[in-house]
Amino acid sequence: MMKRSILFVIALLFTTTAFSQNVIQLFNSANDFFKVLQEEKFNDAHAFFDDTLKTKLSEENLKKLWFDIGTKYGKAESFDAIQSKAQGQFFAVTVEGKFANGAQNFILGFNKAQKIVGIFLAPAKSNVAYAKPVYADTNLYSEKQVYVGVGGKQLAAIVTTPKNVKNFPMVVFVHGSGPSDMDETIGANKPFKDLAGGLASKGIGSVRYVKRTLVYPNEFSKPYTVKEEVLDDAAAAIAAAKAVVGANPKSIYVFGHSLGGMLAPKLAATSPDVAGIILAAAPARKLSDIIAEQNKYMFDLSKDTTTENKKYLDDAIVQINKSRITQLGTTIKPDSSILGLPAKYWVDLNTYNQVNTAKGLTKKIYVLQGGNDFQVSKTDFDLWNSALSKKKNVTLKYYPDLNHLLSPQTEKGSMGQYQTPVNVSEGLVNDLAVWIKAK
Repeated sequence: MMKRSILFVIALLFTTTAFSQNVIQLFNSANDFFKVLQEEKFNDAHAFFDDTLKTKLSEENLKKLWFDIGTKYGKAESFDAIQSKAQGQFFAVTVEGKFANGAQNFILGFNKAQKIVGIFLAPAKSNVAYAKPVYADTNLYSEKQVYVGVGGKQLAAIVTTPKNVKNFPMVVFVHGSGPSDMDETIGANKPFKDLAGGLASKGIGSVRYVKRTLVYPNEFSKPYTVKEEVLDDAAAAIAAAKAVVGANPKSIYVFGHSLGGMLAPKLAATSPDVAGIILAAAPARKLSDIIAEQNKYMFDLSKDTTTENKKYLDDAIVQINKSRITQLGTTIKPDSSILGLPAKYWVDLNTYNQVNTAKGLTKKIYVLQGGNDFQVSKTDFDLWNSALSKKKNVTLKYYPDLNHLLSPQTEKGSMGQYQTPVNVSEGLVNDLAVWIKAK
């Protein structure tokens, strides 16, 4: 089977910046690649790779991979490129594969020279559709679409308001890393939609909005930081929440998830309108530490301890360590790409200390962490706990069964877990509602 660690590293390289590329040519290249694989011309197939991937995935390993797929799915029948997406310096092309015993989609990463820089198996699509949580009673709230952000580059948003409630609190939802819709849809799950409905059923309104990197990727072709990616739009959403009819403008809360939680203390420090922040699965460490830990976790999960797979992990760690920079220089320019993000982004994030920023706040803070979260771990919660547990304005709670999407699970698992819809924990929604309403 293909090495999971290299797949994970290559996936990390896919970010949000767009570049011009002939999609038809890419589709043809993707289809041609699978055509020569079908014909078992592995030397020809290997020639599609860029030099780095040629080294990491040898012709012999490609041959083994192809036969492993055949063993699992049967004889290959057809391949069709069906979707493309600009991803930083790369272009991701999804190819639909049909085999005698089933279907399997693939994602090919192409560089500007139209060479393949990565291949991985797309997660199987869940046959189970998203379902509204039982605790979200649509009779108790209403929703309307609005727009937030600067004129001409506004973002679609949903304002959820409880019915027959006066002077209600408002929550602004701030996403984690990567492009995301307003529900923070991941696989078959929609955690922000769950939370908005659950809180509204308990008399708490909210604003959730599409992340800028999803709808305006061209804006990120130049060096940028979390200010352009996250903070500016979060501030606009806070202003929108304050202006909602019936809302209490002195009871505005920021719910930051993952990267959003990491940045929530900075938002609170610069936004006098914010009464409190919720740090959900928020890294207390540097983002580089989180990515390294995720790669090590995937390596252990693969149970592949071969020298070759260990080298993939070691190579990944070398690349990740390059992201630990705290200043630019003559060789590292603002637009230098590190893990698919500009060097300027890393310097900005690495010179920010979210724990110290949170320590300096007098506003209400709720820190929550799930025990079945493989993306952000208990290590981070323990750091938050050590720094903040003695502060009277802080509540910390560890939920042993929750994963990164804040849904109850029986194990940590992998990204495949996100393909099964499991709503955000009702217990968590209840806890948040009580905390938000408390004086």
